[in-house]
Amino acid sequence: MAGSRRLIELSIKRTELRELESIARSRTEAAGRVERARVLLAYRQDPSFYAVGQALGLHHQKVRRYIERAKADGAMAALDERPRPGKEPTITVEAKTWVVALACRKPKDLGYPHEVWTTRLLAEHVRQHGPRQGHACLSGLVQGTVCKILDAQEVKPHKVRYYLERRDPEFKAKMAQVLCVYREVSVLKKAAAATKKNKPNKAVTVISYDEKPGIQAIATTAPDLPPEPGVHPSFTREFEYKRHGTVSLLAGIDLVTGKVHALVEDRHRSREFIAFLKLIDAAYPAHTAIRLILDNHSAHISKETKAWLANRPAGRFEFTFTPKHGSWLNLVEGFFSKLARSVLRHIRVASKQELKDRIMAAMDHINERPVVHTWSYKLKKAA
Repeated sequence: MAGSRRLIELSIKRTELRELESIARSRTEAAGRVERARVLLAYRQDPSFYAVGQALGLHHQKVRRYIERAKADGAMAALDERPRPGKEPTITVEAKTWVVALACRKPKDLGYPHEVWTTRLLAEHVRQHGPRQGHACLSGLVQGTVCKILDAQEVKPHKVRYYLERRDPEFKAKMAQVLCVYREVSVLKKAAAATKKNKPNKAVTVISYDEKPGIQAIATTAPDLPPEPGVHPSFTREFEYKRHGTVSLLAGIDLVTGKVHALVEDRHRSREFIAFLKLIDAAYPAHTAIRLILDNHSAHISKETKAWLANRPAGRFEFTFTPKHGSWLNLVEGFFSKLARSVLRHIRVASKQELKDRIMAAMDHINERPVVHTWSYKLKKAA
């Protein structure tokens, strides 16, 4: 008569038990980890290799191996795959380092017309020049291995990521000035909200201003086809088009009320900027101080602009300039982004005048329900 099989006593801590239960229910964990977690939990309830194997559809010897490993290494360590021997790597560490260093150089520096590497081009170059550099193991390097070597070091020589260099030595000081204006806007908003009629302070207003040049007036050469159920789900448009030129949008947002002041002109020179200043000058009472946040465009500091401002009452206009390469500090940029996505995207017009009229109609539509724009990033750090 055969003796009874020896059972393995397995102890699982409470913290490990909760984690095992979470892994056993997971749909994102690796299948092997989920399977082993279920085996350990089932064995804890019924310490029988046969019973657990029958319940989970596994062979009892496989269940036994899982339990023996959990007994030896611990419950959580038993969930992962054990390292397998495999073939010894033929590509040396020095060779991999040389490949990565090569990927960090531009192909044009090595005589290629390419601006960035492709993995195919890099693999070809490595196969050709690797053995000459003392790395004979690279003579048969394939494209897939190049990808693995680069992925291990998180190097992506086929991509270009842009950055913005701060060339203004007074960047932080100018940014602090802009943030101080935004903090003043928040104070004005709270004061307006505290009043019974919720009216803004007429003594000062803050306007975020900028230009959006190069808006194209493009016409279609054939009528658009509307969506048709069962035929095509979207508007269908002829590929060819006709250009009617470009226009520039000059716009400023009242940061207290959300109202948009705008002009659409053919260009954005000093005379157009002065026309915008006249527009907002007429929109506010004579005693209101108008503070503009704007960039360093030449039209904003030209002789014509300064001469016009000199004829205005003292304190009527006050300019706060964003630092160079700091246009992202201007709230109106977010408004332009939304306008481009909601109104200007795919727009087609019969003439430049129609484009101007539709943009101004969009401004009127926005002003029917003005949105108050708020700046919060680094506002508490303003000096």
